[in-house]
Amino acid sequence: MTVRIGISGWRYGPWRGVFYPRGLPQRSELAYVADRLGTVEINGSFYSLQSPTSYRAWYEQTPPGFLFAVKGGRFITHMKKLAGVDVALANFFASGVLALSDKLGPFLWQLPPNLGFDASRMDDFLGRLPRTTTAAAALAAGHDHRLKEAWTDGGPERPLRHAVEVRHETFRDPAFAELMRAHGVAVVVADTAGKWPFLEEVTADFVYTRLHGDSELYVSGYDDPALDTWAARIRAWHDTGRDVYVYFDNDTKVRAPVDAIALARRLADLLPARVETR
Repeated sequence: MTVRIGISGWRYGPWRGVFYPRGLPQRSELAYVADRLGTVEINGSFYSLQSPTSYRAWYEQTPPGFLFAVKGGRFITHMKKLAGVDVALANFFASGVLALSDKLGPFLWQLPPNLGFDASRMDDFLGRLPRTTTAAAALAAGHDHRLKEAWTDGGPERPLRHAVEVRHETFRDPAFAELMRAHGVAVVVADTAGKWPFLEEVTADFVYTRLHGDSELYVSGYDDPALDTWAARIRAWHDTGRDVYVYFDNDTKVRAPVDAIALARRLADLLPARVETR
C-alpha cells in the first residue's frame, strides 16, 4: 500500500514566477510538478472533454510510476445530475482517459451542492461505472458523433477505482455510506473549511482526500500543526491496508504545491520509491 500526494491541476497563471521558475515554458510545468510529486488530479476534464492527444502528451511528460487522477465531467454530475448518462459516460471514457495507460489512477466524481442524496439515483449511477479498463473500453465504444477524436483501446486489463465527493448535507445519511461500501466506491474526505460536509467514512480499499483550504476555501494554506494532523490521519488509513490519494486544491495564493510538498516530506517513508520531496 502506498500514499500519493499531489495537487489538483497544474496550469495556474499566478504560480508562474512563484512556484514555477520565472521563464519556465508552460509546456514544461507538468514535468516540473512530476519531478516533485507523485500524482496530479486532472481537473480540465471536469469542464470539457479533453482529447487523446492531450492525454498522451501528459503521459509522455511524466516519469514512470507517476499517476493521474481524472475528474469526471460536470455534464454528467452537474447538468445531467447522474441520470440518463449512458452516452455522456461513453463520450467521457472515449475522450482519451484510457490513453493514460498504466498511469491512470482513480476517477473523481464531484457532485454539485444542489444535488441531495437519492439512493436509487446514486445506486444506478454507481452501477454504470466501469471497474476495469476492459469494461471502460467497451463503454467507450458507445460514444456518439459529437466526439471528434476517440480512444477506445483499453490495453491490458487493469482495475479502475472511483471516488465521489458530495456537497449536500443529506449525504450524511448512513444509507449513503452503506451504498458506497456495497459498490466499493470511496467517499471523498473533503476539507472545505466547513462549507460542505466533512465525511470520513472509509467505504473502499483506498481513501481519496481533497484539501481545499484549512480556514478559507481555495485560499488558505495549512500550517505545521494542520499538516501534522493530516499526516497522522493518512498514516492511520494506510495502516489499515489501504492506498491513500491526497490532492491539494487551495491554489489561489499558490499554497497547493507548497503544502503538498510539505505533507509529502512528513510521509516520505510511505511514498512510492521514485518520488522525491524537493
